[in-house]
Amino acid sequence: MVDALTLVPPFLPVLAAALLAPLLGRRAGHALGVLVTAAVVPYVWLAPAGAHLPALLFGFDAVLFNVDGFSRLMGLVFGFIGAVAVGYSWATEADVRQTAFALGYVGTSLGAVFGGDWLTLIFFWELMAVTSTLLVWHYGGRAVRAGFRYALLHGVGGTLLLAAIVWHYVEAGTFLFGSVPGGPETAGLAGVVAPVLAAVGIGVNVGFIGLHAWLPDTYPRPHVAASVFLCVYTTKTGVYGMFRAFPDGEIAVAYMGALMAVFGAGMALLQGDMRRLLSYHIQSQVGYMVAGVGLGGALAAAGAFGHVFNHILYKSLLFMTVGVVIYRTGEEHLEELGGLWRKLPVTAFAFLIAALSIAGFPGFNGFVSKGMVIAYAHKKHYDVIWYLLLAGGVGTFLSFIKLGYYVFLHGEYEGEVTPANLGQKAAMLLVAALCVVLGVYPPALYGLLPDTGAYEYTAYTVGHVEEGLVLAGLGVVGFAVLKKPLSKVGRVPDVDAIYNPAAFYGTRALVVGVTELYAAVDRAVVATADAVAAGVRDPAAVAGQFGVVRSLVGDDAVANGDGEVGDRISLRAGFGTSVLLVTALLIVALVLVI
Repeated sequence: MVDALTLVPPFLPVLAAALLAPLLGRRAGHALGVLVTAAVVPYVWLAPAGAHLPALLFGFDAVLFNVDGFSRLMGLVFGFIGAVAVGYSWATEADVRQTAFALGYVGTSLGAVFGGDWLTLIFFWELMAVTSTLLVWHYGGRAVRAGFRYALLHGVGGTLLLAAIVWHYVEAGTFLFGSVPGGPETAGLAGVVAPVLAAVGIGVNVGFIGLHAWLPDTYPRPHVAASVFLCVYTTKTGVYGMFRAFPDGEIAVAYMGALMAVFGAGMALLQGDMRRLLSYHIQSQVGYMVAGVGLGGALAAAGAFGHVFNHILYKSLLFMTVGVVIYRTGEEHLEELGGLWRKLPVTAFAFLIAALSIAGFPGFNGFVSKGMVIAYAHKKHYDVIWYLLLAGGVGTFLSFIKLGYYVFLHGEYEGEVTPANLGQKAAMLLVAALCVVLGVYPPALYGLLPDTGAYEYTAYTVGHVEEGLVLAGLGVVGFAVLKKPLSKVGRVPDVDAIYNPAAFYGTRALVVGVTELYAAVDRAVVATADAVAAGVRDPAAVAGQFGVVRSLVGDDAVANGDGEVGDRISLRAGFGTSVLLVTALLIVALVLVI
């Protein structure tokens, strides 16, 4: 059905604002961005469940705006944090062109999560990669090369997902999701090959181990306000896509998610660059979401999407607090900072709330949603996954104790520091308040979650609270033990230290090899053409050159120019010339194909 409210998909006004913002100037452009993204929240909230806008996309049936519990939750948090991030961009002196790219990124992400079919999803998925790359590139400097690597990896991931979607279409005969009218009877991707391709393709976006290095490589590079946008949309749209591909779960995906939780937290603990540390924790926290999707039960799926919502809040808050530190001090590394709680008290307070939220401390939103996934794994006796998720929790406490200690407590930063301005404070405190409200009053979060089926879950049980306190205690003790060894750790290489040089030198070798092969073929063609021309001019000379004459008759016969022999020479030379000509034409055709 097409409801009056759904005639305009929410991505359209946001993309229109992205086009208009640079023309309006910095003040008006940012104001428009805040208003349009904030308007997405009530718009999506009021859209009736089941509303959809059918259309034709590239000649195929598509749904440009599909409203269900999953897309609604994504739209609510995407719109809200988009408005906050645009306001934060204004407060941190981001130029209007950067914010325009960010609005394009928000708009394409909305298009991806509200699409009711795979074709619409992949169309906006690829546009999301383009707009986010432009957002990274805009800052210049180190961000340019990181942006190229980012674009390359997401191009590979998008190609694999597109291949999966095409394979699904061949199997199912439609791009529509199973949840929309006219869609297939079963949800997810059809066949055996399509889900595998999709898992790897989407795995790039969510940061599967081995496919994750773009996260810590890219997100620390651009403007601090750009990092707030980047930490939200790509990975969470990936989680949404993973659910659409595996609505009933996939245990291999769950195990990968659990490993991501541990790997990301462990790598984060070894970092000295603040935004690089936070980027690894995106991988770690997305691991809980991926595990929830992979486990597939009602509680796990609800927990996965609850954690999507909560993570967007506290992760954007963490990037905002760290962004204020960088903006006010110009320093990115922990070694250059210290004692900033006195000079940046509001920022330190907001950081404390965000750190307790991401670590899953009782009373904060991460405790509620993370607990849902962990509780399901424990209840269904997925013991390995359960232990890995708990271990990831200890690593999270360790990482943020380290980050908070070296930035706000330890030592004393000697430079002049101006406190966060009003716009920065407003953005941070608004998001911090939601982290607390959703942690203290979990029903507020439950009311936003999609209907994944019946389940029972109580956040604040004695066992769950004890679990949270034990993990926190282990984090404190662990940091006390590891503090000195960690201070001696330098930059720790990741998998990109292998595949970046391999890609560079491998590509160079391929280019050189193809170029040399082309040159060799070119030389052969030229030599063959010369031989053919010479044969046409003097067949007897060519035949003699190849030893044809002397093999057929003696030297005297050739010298005397015997008539019969001459005929034989002409016949064989003509035949040889034809063979050479055909060979030359075949080589030329081969070169043209290459």
